[in-house]
Amino acid sequence: MEHNKKKALFTNLIFAGVLVLLALVFWLVLGRRPAAGVAVLTYGSSNQRMELSLDKDETYHIDTGYLTVNIQVKDGAARFVDSPCPDHLCENFGWLSKDGDTATCLPGRASLMVLEKT
Repeated sequence: MEHNKKKALFTNLIFAGVLVLLALVFWLVLGRRPAAGVAVLTYGSSNQRMELSLDKDETYHIDTGYLTVNIQVKDGAARFVDSPCPDHLCENFGWLSKDGDTATCLPGRASLMVLEKT
C-alpha cells in the first residue's frame, strides 16, 4: 500500500512538472510577440479605418457615428479611455502594445487593433 502512495505521488509530481514546463513555454512564446508600431481603429457602420501611431503620445476623440470614442496613446501602447458607453467594458481591455492585441467598444461600434512595425 505504501508503495502505491509513493508511485501516485511520483506520478503527480511528474504531471505537475510537465504542466509547469508547458506553461513556461507558452509564456515565452506569447511574450515574444514583436513590438507594435501602429494601432488601427475600425469604426462606424462603413468600417472606416484610422491609423494611430504608437510613437507619439496623444489622446484621440473619434466620432464613430454612434458615440465618441476616446483613445489614449502613451509609451508605445493604446487604450480606450473615458468611454461614454454605459458599461465601460472597452476600458477594461487595458493597454494594447503587442502585435495582435485587440479591444472593442460594441456600443460605439469601434475596434482597436495593434499591428507590428513593418
